[in-house]
Amino acid sequence: MKDILVLYYSRNGATRELARAIGRGVDSVPGTQARIRTVPPVSTVCEATRPDIPDDGPPYAELRDLAECAGLALGSPTRFGNMAAALKYFLDGTTPQWLSGALAGKPACVFTSTGSLHGGQESTLLSMMLPLLHHGMLIVGLPYTESALMSTTSGGTPYGASHVAGVSGGNNPTPLSSDEKTLAHALGARLARAALALADRQ
Repeated sequence: MKDILVLYYSRNGATRELARAIGRGVDSVPGTQARIRTVPPVSTVCEATRPDIPDDGPPYAELRDLAECAGLALGSPTRFGNMAAALKYFLDGTTPQWLSGALAGKPACVFTSTGSLHGGQESTLLSMMLPLLHHGMLIVGLPYTESALMSTTSGGTPYGASHVAGVSGGNNPTPLSSDEKTLAHALGARLARAALALADRQ
């Protein structure tokens, strides 16, 4: 069984729901299973203020999760067209994995959520690919053979799965649309199939 790491940061739950949909796509492929992990928020003070284990939801990611995974789905809400600081902070600590090549040759995909339809989804997805390329990962997107890419009026891009959470924010984001669920599921399944195919060639 190959573990596919679904690693994300979510403040109000929208990106978490997208991560779960991608995880279900991973789990739909025989021989793979989703390992869902999150990262803690960045503290505004020097000392740690968060427990080692979150109160609810998936565990916090550890660097060994990267070494143990056969593929990686990386997700973040958009922060001014870029990934959130909490996820960037975690990635900034992966120099040992970069030096050892722990992620080189593994497939990866990206996903995001925004408050508005044109809130920086594509720039966020593209910027999230950059550290993955530096790690030597193989980027998997969504092809237009996924018909929902042409019909969606909410989230969904060829660069990765996305969700329009709405501008109300808070703890009540807009639920994933049918197209967003379909595309997130398809991305997770595509990532899982790529991981299996690459593993067979090694």
